[in-house]
Amino acid sequence: MIKIENITKIFGEDFVAVDNINVELEEGKIYGFLGPNGAGKTTTLKMLTGILTPDKGNININGFDVVKQPLEAKNQFAFVSDDPDMLLKLKGIEFLKFIGKIYKVDEFTLKQNIFKYAEVFEMADALNDKIESYSHGMRQKINLIGALIHNPKIWILDEPLTGLDPKASFTLKQMMREHADNGNIVLFSTHVLEVAEKVCDHVFIINKGKIIFDGAMKELKNNKDESLEKIFLELVSNE
Repeated sequence: MIKIENITKIFGEDFVAVDNINVELEEGKIYGFLGPNGAGKTTTLKMLTGILTPDKGNININGFDVVKQPLEAKNQFAFVSDDPDMLLKLKGIEFLKFIGKIYKVDEFTLKQNIFKYAEVFEMADALNDKIESYSHGMRQKINLIGALIHNPKIWILDEPLTGLDPKASFTLKQMMREHADNGNIVLFSTHVLEVAEKVCDHVFIINKGKIIFDGAMKELKNNKDESLEKIFLELVSNE
């Protein structure tokens, strides 16, 4: 379970990027995190993963406080950033082995998982190339593989489909569904409302740092004969 209580993040003297957010995420669901540019999605995910420290509030992941028990909390999840341009001078295989050592994955399991996910994302032939030579989509794939090789129960993905080819995008969405159906948590941010509508069990909509909707997808549509896009725009424009 993920429990976020009253978290706030202020930049500078008075810019409130995230304003007193409270949410809970339970096992067995895919959660979508939606909002316009600058709404606070990435800032919230960076606090959830310990990259940023909340100015107020608490975040608990499977019983571990993200601020007070950072290592234990970080072992609970996989995180894929919205920026895949990391450790570009390493070869793909070097990057994956490095990530595996950080998470103390035994050598046999690491080798198995690298092979499995490299085949799934069609990256096996590129593992001995430097990441700087990869396309944006290939960099996204190598980061996805790196995030998953320690078999985390919680996936936190910031715009994970950006740059992926249609086949990889379809594969990842299938994996997200299977992971949640096996009693785990998937939380991902997206700008693509059609993806959220088709994939998510539950959505959070954030605007100007505040959660303006927290509920099941069917509750969001509420039997309205309107597109998700229209409903979303109405919610955001009313704030």
